[in-house]
Amino acid sequence: MKKFKKIISIIMVAAVIASVCVVGTVTSGASGTGVGLAEWALNAYYSNWSYVYGGATPGAVDCSGLIYSYAGGYRVGDAQTFNSDWRYSLGSSIPNIHGLGLYQPGHVGVYVGNGMAVDARGDEYGVCYESVWSHGWTQYFKVPGVSYPDTGWVEFDGDYYYYEDGEYLADTTRTIDGETYYFASSGKSSSTPSSSASSSSSSSSSSSSSSSSESSGSLKKGSTGSLVEKLQQRLLELGYYNGIVDGDFGENTEKAFKLFQETAGLYVDGIAGSDADLLYADDAPSFKPATADDDKAEAEEVELTSEKEDLADTGAKPEEEPTEAPAMQYTIGDYSDDILKIQERLIALGYMDGTADGEFGSMTETAVSGFQTANSLTATGIVDQTTYDKLFSDDAIAAKKEEAPKAAEPEVKDVVAANTPAVANTSNTPVKTGSAPNTEVEKKTSEQSSKSVAAVTDNALFKRGDNATNFEFLLWLGIMIVVMLITFTIVYAVEKKKQKAARHARRYQ
Repeated sequence: MKKFKKIISIIMVAAVIASVCVVGTVTSGASGTGVGLAEWALNAYYSNWSYVYGGATPGAVDCSGLIYSYAGGYRVGDAQTFNSDWRYSLGSSIPNIHGLGLYQPGHVGVYVGNGMAVDARGDEYGVCYESVWSHGWTQYFKVPGVSYPDTGWVEFDGDYYYYEDGEYLADTTRTIDGETYYFASSGKSSSTPSSSASSSSSSSSSSSSSSSSESSGSLKKGSTGSLVEKLQQRLLELGYYNGIVDGDFGENTEKAFKLFQETAGLYVDGIAGSDADLLYADDAPSFKPATADDDKAEAEEVELTSEKEDLADTGAKPEEEPTEAPAMQYTIGDYSDDILKIQERLIALGYMDGTADGEFGSMTETAVSGFQTANSLTATGIVDQTTYDKLFSDDAIAAKKEEAPKAAEPEVKDVVAANTPAVANTSNTPVKTGSAPNTEVEKKTSEQSSKSVAAVTDNALFKRGDNATNFEFLLWLGIMIVVMLITFTIVYAVEKKKQKAARHARRYQ
C-alpha cells in the first residue's frame, strides 16, 4: 500500500507539471497565405473591429488575436515571433512581402505593403493603420505555418502585384509573357495581367470591362456597370458627387471617391476596393463644404505666407512665436521604450512584479498609482512629467515590504483512532485500528504536493502580467480540477476499502 501511495504522489506531481506545460504551448494548425493575412488585417481596419483583451475572433481581437483569427498557430505574440525560422531586425527598410508579422516587446502587427502596417493596439485605439516607421517596431518575421509567394502574380486589395525571388516588384518595369508592365513604388501593376484575369473569372476573354472589374472586387477609373451606379448613388447621397448616375467610373467619380477617402482618413488612391465597405456603412462621413470661417482662415494663411515672402526679400527675420513642447503623458494602451524603462524602475522599487514589456496595461497603472501615493503625488495612474522626474530621482521612495504573518499550523488529530472503540488484544500480534495519518509515505506525499503547488504558483501564469490571457488561466484551472478529482476519488476508495478490512478483522478476532 505504501508503494501505491508513492505512485499516486508521483502522478499528482507529473499532472501539475504537465498542465503548466500544456498552458504555455497551446497551438493549433496554422494555415493561409501572406497576401490573405494582409487582406484580413486591412479588412479588420476598414470594418472597425474592436480591441478586446484576449480576443481572437473576427470583430473582437487583441494584437496576437488579429493574426491568430486568420492563420491559427500560436496564440501569443512572442510565440508567433520567436517560433518563426525567418526573423530579422527592422532597420531602415522592410522586404516587399505582404503579410509579414511585425514585433516589438509585448506587441505584434501585420505588414500590408507599401510601408504600411495594421495592428490591434488597445481599448482607446482599436485597430490602427499607419506607417511601419511610426510605431517602433523592432523585428519583422514570416508567421509560422503561413505560406508566402515566391514568383508569380498575386491579387491584393483589388490590384495586381508580381513576385520575383520572394518579393513583389516595385518602381520598375518588367516584360512578362510578352507584355510589358510598369510597377509603381507601391508595387501595383499598371495593368491587369491577362493570365490572372482569366484565372480569376470564368467569363471569356471578350467579356466587358464591367464584368472584369466587378469580379476582381474593386472599382476604378474606366469601370462600368451596376456596381458603379451603386457607388455613384451613395457618393451622391453623402454629398461627394454631383454628376449623373450613369454607371461609368469617370474622372468626376474618381475625384468624388478620393474626396471620400480623404475625409474618412483612408489611403487616397481613387480605387474602391475593400474600403468601399465604409462608404456603405451607416456611420460613413458626409461631405462638409467649406464655411465662411474656413475661407477666412485660408485667407489669413495666404496673407501670412505673403508676409513671410516679403520679409525674405528684405532679408529680415520674422518674429517667431515661442512654442511649447507637448507635455509628457503615458497611460493605458501606450507602447514605447520609455514605458519599458518606467516598468523596469517600478520593478526595481518594488511597486510592480513580473517583467517589463513596454506596454502600459492595468498592472502598470496600479504600480504607478502606488508609487504616486507613496511619494506624495496625486494618484492618477498616469505618468506625467512630474511623476517621471520623481520616479528616476535619487530620493524616490521605494515600496514598503510587509512581512505576511505566519499561518498557524493545523493541529493533527487521529480522527479514526478517536472514534474507534478499544478492542482487547488477546494475542501477541499488535492489532491495527486504522491507518495513521502521519506515516513517512504520507509526509513525503504532502511535501511533494506542496512543492508542486509552490512551483506552479511561482510560474508566470499566476503572476498575471499585462500579456497573460484569461483563456490560458481557465485551461490550467480546468486541468487541475480534473486531476484533483481523479486523485481524491482513488485515495478515498482505497481508504474505504482499508477501513472495511480493518472492521472485518476486528469482528472475527
